Amino acid sequence: MPAHADIYRYEDAEGIVHFTDAPTDKRFKVFMRDLKKDRQLRTKLKFAASVNPAEYDHIIKTYADKYGVNQSLIKAVIHAESGYNPNAVSPKGASGLMQLMPGTAKSLKVSNSLDPKDNVEGGVKYLRFLLDTFRGDVSLAVAAYNAGLNKVARYGGIPPYAETRTYVNRVLSYMQSYQAN
Repeated sequence: MPAHADIYRYEDAEGIVHFTDAPTDKRFKVFMRDLKKDRQLRTKLKFAASVNPAEYDHIIKTYADKYGVNQSLIKAVIHAESGYNPNAVSPKGASGLMQLMPGTAKSLKVSNSLDPKDNVEGGVKYLRFLLDTFRGDVSLAVAAYNAGLNKVARYGGIPPYAETRTYVNRVLSYMQSYQAN
């Protein structure tokens, strides 16, 4: 049986990045969630035994280019939403790699949310809309992806929900990691 744990990181004053699975200091922030433990990422279907994110690179690049959205952002959202499980279905009904809610999928003309190509195109199209709405502010776009456009508008920024704030930090952290690679 493989071990599972959240991974935490912090960068000290000298620029040294520290990682741990057992933080002893409050400067450590979640870097990578254990998908099995993360309540927001649980699915009705089990994760594939061997997830290969690279198999979706061509789809991600196609729609990143088509809609002008950073590939690292798309990968970070997929990583945070589904852990690259194309068959993920959340308890609230969001499905696919980018966890599109049924109403959102319908409005984006996504015919099959469990089809990686359809799902990623819909999710990237939605990210483009959110980025345009918030004038390129990635944090607000990501917050709206999680909590909804109306909540971000109502609060005039990232809503004060722990889940949304954690989600935004997680996606931005993943995005930095993808950009570094």
